[in-house]
Amino acid sequence: MKTKTFDTSKEVLDKLQFAMIKTQKGNMSIRLFPNEAPNTVANFASLAQSGFYDNLNFHRVIAGFVAQGGCPEGSGRGGPGYSIACELENNPHKHLKGTLSMAHAGRDTGGSQFFICFAPQPHLDGEHTIFGQIEDKESLKVLDSLKEGDIILTIIV
Repeated sequence: MKTKTFDTSKEVLDKLQFAMIKTQKGNMSIRLFPNEAPNTVANFASLAQSGFYDNLNFHRVIAGFVAQGGCPEGSGRGGPGYSIACELENNPHKHLKGTLSMAHAGRDTGGSQFFICFAPQPHLDGEHTIFGQIEDKESLKVLDSLKEGDIILTIIV
């Protein structure tokens, strides 16, 4: 599968600071990390802006672990038809409650699937690219309410 890179110029990244994941349970506001994970953030933004995530579901929700979405098949096996490289070096962030991270099936195989942590997951640090963080209590309440099959209405970046 082809590895894809995106425009990570300062002009582009300056516009990619926040995302809103709108779900049937409410909205989650996420601060993005374009300086630490520029290609991952640009990929997420590109997919969101194209409508890729519209009406997909959280296909994997494990209490105390993660809510995972972004699979066009709803099975956990699908993606956008390309992969992106992991951005682990010089990324100081840790997997905490509300952390947005790129799912993959092995190093440098991420694409469209992402997960948000329900609790700290230190065993994932240095393995998955962290590219955002929920910082407000209302968004964390929405996160905590998610169940498998809940719908992502749209993502706005």
